[in-house]
Amino acid sequence: MTSDHRALARAQLGATLERTDLDVLGAKYEGKVRDNYVTGDGRRVLVATDRLSAFDRVLTTIPFKGQVVNQMAQYWFEETAHLAANHVLAIPDPVVTVARECAPLKVELIMRAYLTGVTSTSIWRAYEQGARLFCGHALPDGMVKNQPLPRPLLTPSTKAERGDHDVSASRQEILAMGAVSPEHFDAAALVAERLFGFGQKRAAERGLILVDTKYEMGLAEDGTLLVIDEIHTPDSSRYWYADDYEKRLGAGQEPRSLDKEFVRRWLAEERGYRGEGAPPAIPDEVRVEAAARYIEIFELVTGREFEPDRAPDPAARVARNLGVTA
Repeated sequence: MTSDHRALARAQLGATLERTDLDVLGAKYEGKVRDNYVTGDGRRVLVATDRLSAFDRVLTTIPFKGQVVNQMAQYWFEETAHLAANHVLAIPDPVVTVARECAPLKVELIMRAYLTGVTSTSIWRAYEQGARLFCGHALPDGMVKNQPLPRPLLTPSTKAERGDHDVSASRQEILAMGAVSPEHFDAAALVAERLFGFGQKRAAERGLILVDTKYEMGLAEDGTLLVIDEIHTPDSSRYWYADDYEKRLGAGQEPRSLDKEFVRRWLAEERGYRGEGAPPAIPDEVRVEAAARYIEIFELVTGREFEPDRAPDPAARVARNLGVTA
């Protein structure tokens, strides 16, 4: 991670993209991170803002975060198109994806390869509290935090509305809720396993460990299962450096990470916050460090130099690139 990344982020602290007002495009749905506009002609415009969420709360904005997330998702969608169909139609702006409209499956497909995490839904928190069955998977005794699981596990989660908490559940429990049909769940599970295996291999080639990730999928109007939202970004995935993982695990130290886990740890360990009540204010130095990590992971994973768009008013740039006039 370079001082240049931090300087770049620090200079952009006052020009982050917190929200958009593009209702002329169509009906707006504001997610934790993305602003979505349904155009009514079979398309959806997704704007990756600079909002940062953790513990199911929107906390602050991170310079260039939307650009990193959107362009990293674009990279992975292109790289995995041979494995699974996705919703991408066009990328008209660094933070915008125009996608096929579809009906999202009401489940998140979370793949985990390590016993880790700090959130209430993490596999480590459950294991630490004595659970030896997680989302229908039996776990052996004697494991330690950050240790590899016996095999990568699919641990589904409900999709909470903004401000609510996701709930981890087994396949049987998800189906019992009536959230998704067995056929669609099983088809999505196969896609998730293929994508995760591919992502792990690509990360290893870059000197990284893809620890865990979540996928979202939906059904197009013709019934085609599509991967939507994002793939293997720092928002949806946990990455560790591979070179010193074993040494740090043996010493009982946390792995070096390159994702928003940095902010989660700061909240949990420095402020004792795990999602209950109003979150603490995020200092600028934490925002800058988070931005530098986002940029670093983009460059490491894609092998491309990050090319920031330093627009003083990113919302105006987005509107202009989408052909929206004031």
